[in-house]
Amino acid sequence: MNFKIFRFKKVNSTNNTAIRIIQNSNLNYGMVISEMQNNGRGQYGKKWISYKGNLFISFFYNLENFTVSVKQLTKINCLLVKKLLSLYCKNKIIFKKPNDLLIDKKKICGILQETLVKLDKKYLIVGIGVNLIKNPYIRNYPTINLLDLTKKKISKSKIENEIKKIFEFKLNKFCN
Repeated sequence: MNFKIFRFKKVNSTNNTAIRIIQNSNLNYGMVISEMQNNGRGQYGKKWISYKGNLFISFFYNLENFTVSVKQLTKINCLLVKKLLSLYCKNKIIFKKPNDLLIDKKKICGILQETLVKLDKKYLIVGIGVNLIKNPYIRNYPTINLLDLTKKKISKSKIENEIKKIFEFKLNKFCN
């Protein structure tokens, strides 16, 4: 499995862009990366606050050859992002259902998964937002960013390459 990279300066939402690519191509695997999102989306119609310098990525893949269910992939995808964050931060990372990763009881990452059917093929879109350098203020929901946690500026391109490698390597294990 090799994710084709689509890189943008600004999109409305990386998930929306992934959906458009699926609808207009014959690709089975892709990775949408954007420097900015105008209208990032979260779970239950909530808005994902997208500060420049943070990570906005959506993976998409055809589910045809997968040997696990979408429900199992939901957990696997969260574990893959957790693995990425653990490369940079030694603090304990907690998964909070349905789609958040927390460090010290503060949200550092949100994951939005959606399915799409095109010509009888089912695709999973996995949107990932990580607070790398700035976190939003959300009333009654503490947030944090990787820079404040580690006191080190981490290369965004390095993180993008790492997450791509992790997803390609680990997801391959769940395909025929």
